[in-house]
Amino acid sequence: MAASGTAVKLKRLRQRFGISAPKVAVRTHVAWYWRAVAIVVILTISLVLAEWVYDAGRSIAGFDSRTSSQAIADLRGRVAELEAELGVVRGVASAADSNLKIERVAQQQMAQQVRALESENAALKQDLAFFEGLLPDSVGGEQGVRINRFRVERDVAGQHRYRMLIVHNASRQQKEFRGELQFVLKVQQGGKDAMISIPFDSDLDRQRYKLEVKHFQRAEGLLPVPAGAVLKSVEARILHEGVVRARQTINL
Repeated sequence: MAASGTAVKLKRLRQRFGISAPKVAVRTHVAWYWRAVAIVVILTISLVLAEWVYDAGRSIAGFDSRTSSQAIADLRGRVAELEAELGVVRGVASAADSNLKIERVAQQQMAQQVRALESENAALKQDLAFFEGLLPDSVGGEQGVRINRFRVERDVAGQHRYRMLIVHNASRQQKEFRGELQFVLKVQQGGKDAMISIPFDSDLDRQRYKLEVKHFQRAEGLLPVPAGAVLKSVEARILHEGVVRARQTINL
């Protein structure tokens, strides 16, 4: 029994200190803050390497940040130049538009002046014809009353307006002519022709058709054409004591 106990003890000693005994590692003790510094340094180096690899990859692919920044700066400068040129072009276009408006206004004013001159010329011609009509020689020395420049026109409102010049070549016996103006209208209404005498017998405003002419007198007014009737002709008459002294007819 004693021998068996001794053998067991020897076996245990061999397992602890023999060849088959567990290996013991001897390590140097490092403080925790040094380990932390080492980790920070490694991470920093990794980040720097990653950024370098990223920039190198962009540069190889043609996406260099410095080149892109320069290109953006160049483009911004070009945009600024184009905006400046656009401002100049807009100024020129505005000036041209202003000149065009001035020319249009000038043309309109010239057109108005031309129309005014044409109207003045027509009025002068009418006045010339009027004064020529006052001369007795123009009618062979005939004395009495007559109708000159009789016109019937339709205005924008659709009404018929008459105009005439009544000339009186006075004689020694009759220095002033007194009479009445009368119109005979030929109208077509409902497919039938009709004659209308103006002023009407029931017209209370007959005074406006009275005439007192010493040398000449202008006469104008509206002809009361019935609604729906078509005016065919107008005969103007000058009456003295119910007798026709002058007449003139216009066909429309």
